[in-house]
Amino acid sequence: MSNINQTNTNHDNDKLLTTDQTAEYLGVGKETLNVWRATKRYNIPYIKVGKLIKYRKSDLDRWLDERTCDNTQG
Repeated sequence: MSNINQTNTNHDNDKLLTTDQTAEYLGVGKETLNVWRATKRYNIPYIKVGKLIKYRKSDLDRWLDERTCDNTQG
């Protein structure tokens, strides 16, 4: 088995998601995600493979963690 396959198997959080999958994961529409990327409204890391846009699940999880608010702090 190649290193690439081993990495994908061992690290599910590093799985590459399509724009549709990412939109569903974040609970937003595909076009909303496209606008955020085009306007740089949110700095969501993505990978460009030719014409394809891919998102690493671990990057999405980190982005969500950074945006999590704690109501106990003023």
